Amino acid sequence: MNRRPTLLVAIALTTAAALSLSACGSDDDPKDKDNDKIAGAETGSKTSASPSPNASDSGGRPKITFPSDAKNVFEYEKTGNAAKDAALEDSTLSTNSVDEAIFEASAGTKALGFYNTDRALSAYITYVQKYIDDGETWVGETRYFDYRVTLSGDNKAYVTYCSDESKSYIKNKKTNKVDRSPATANAYVLYNTSLTKNADGVWQTTDVVSNRGNKACQP
Repeated sequence: MNRRPTLLVAIALTTAAALSLSACGSDDDPKDKDNDKIAGAETGSKTSASPSPNASDSGGRPKITFPSDAKNVFEYEKTGNAAKDAALEDSTLSTNSVDEAIFEASAGTKALGFYNTDRALSAYITYVQKYIDDGETWVGETRYFDYRVTLSGDNKAYVTYCSDESKSYIKNKKTNKVDRSPATANAYVLYNTSLTKNADGVWQTTDVVSNRGNKACQP
């Protein structure tokens, strides 16, 4: 069974965002390999760093903590463009903030509201609440890959990426039973996101659309 049994609430991006995200290889800047860890997340292209997103950052960024039996792995290379790289980093922290809220069984965690806002925050709250209502969490490893980022002006970015949930599983919190049913095509998800840089320099996710089973993300 896929660890995310239902799609995120689909939120329509602007036409400009949809066009920029649908363009394959929209990042024209040369990419230099850099596997440095970012605060609160694991990064890397082929190698893995610390699995627990528990580091805090400067500027009042909240600490994000995962349980020992779950981790997210982010595979991307830095672009060399400071704004794009910052948007990519905060995009991964947005992802981690949603999962931390699931683990904490609370849609009111500091990180969730720190890295997400507007319609994306509303959608994520609904999404987290479903896990809470169902008495579920997840274990294992989720891989995020094929990141692409496009800037629009100084404060707007569009990030698209894939996830592989074939090694992460739904766990019933009451019985501790883990559903390890074989993964299907629905274990692979395409995400289109819109981010806006706030006054504190944080790239907050404002809109998100997910497409489960998308062929572009499947092996």
